[in-house]
Amino acid sequence: MIKVAALTSGQLVPSTRFRVRQYINPLQSIGIQVQEYIPNIDKNKLIPDFGKGLASQYQKPLRAMMIGAKLASRIPGILGSWNSQITWIGRELVPGRCLLEPLLKKPLVFDIDDAIWLASASEYSSERLYAKRVSQSISSIAKLAEVVIAGNRYLADWFADYARDIRIIPTAIDTERFHPELTEVRQKSTRFVIGWTGSAGNLRYLKTIEAPLREFMNKFAESELLIMADKPPFFKSLPSDRVRYIPWFPATEADVVKQMDVGLMPLPDNEWTKGKCSFKMLQYMACGIPVIVSPVGMNAEVLALGNLGIEAMNNSDWYEALVLFFKNRELADEYGKQGRTVAEKYFSQRVVVEEIAKVFRELS
Repeated sequence: MIKVAALTSGQLVPSTRFRVRQYINPLQSIGIQVQEYIPNIDKNKLIPDFGKGLASQYQKPLRAMMIGAKLASRIPGILGSWNSQITWIGRELVPGRCLLEPLLKKPLVFDIDDAIWLASASEYSSERLYAKRVSQSISSIAKLAEVVIAGNRYLADWFADYARDIRIIPTAIDTERFHPELTEVRQKSTRFVIGWTGSAGNLRYLKTIEAPLREFMNKFAESELLIMADKPPFFKSLPSDRVRYIPWFPATEADVVKQMDVGLMPLPDNEWTKGKCSFKMLQYMACGIPVIVSPVGMNAEVLALGNLGIEAMNNSDWYEALVLFFKNRELADEYGKQGRTVAEKYFSQRVVVEEIAKVFRELS
């Protein structure tokens, strides 16, 4: 049995759930035991923001205390790594700093599914300095790692200057949980459900296509917008009686996606979004739902694998794609079936877990 210590970022952090935790049981069944170590302090509380609003003389000691607490929360994981053969991490153990990674048991696997070397920088020099520090810490960890696992080619290209061994392994979708489900009630429904799922912080991307959504929903009264997120959305001009919000819960997320007739994934074209691993798109596809997506980064690569969706680059594209799927439900079903096929063939948990297992077997 190969023993792996996984030092993750938090109980509900998406990268933890989908890049590590979903593989623990499948890996166990093929001889790889993964022990997860979750910090008891939220890693995603950025240190530069801690103490904001307090008098300046208090901010520095408070930040130092927070760093100390974060360091202490990682001690069980560091010790656990030395009781394992391989250490598996996906982020810095302390944000913006490569402090603890040299203490981890080697070999080290650094698993990346976002452009995590980017940090929000603004006019304030302190935030620009923080962004630079984040980039330096990420590259330092990559140099320590025996293998960097990148969720897509864009991420792999960035790490090429720092990592000695890079493997491109996509984020898997659990096709046993996310699967098509056309109930008799849904088949008879006259509603056309436009769907979007994601974190509330990413609702800003959906709002960029509010104009074509408004035009479509005003013309077709049978349509509604279904949003699943951790916070409710706010739109300036969409008909509020046809915007349905369902709070996100891990246990029900798949069932909510299955209610959709088409899935949306709008993205701007920038360095951050190019690092995204199209997971929202894969969720729709696994449920047999046709997609309309911005052809940014990995989205374009997935679209090229089959007739599973439509790319949209401007408001007219979004509107016309919605109209096409609304008026031609048979075509939408065919796109959905092809999407399901592609999800099973290239991105299913069964396929991806074997690629991860191969890395661990080689290192052991």
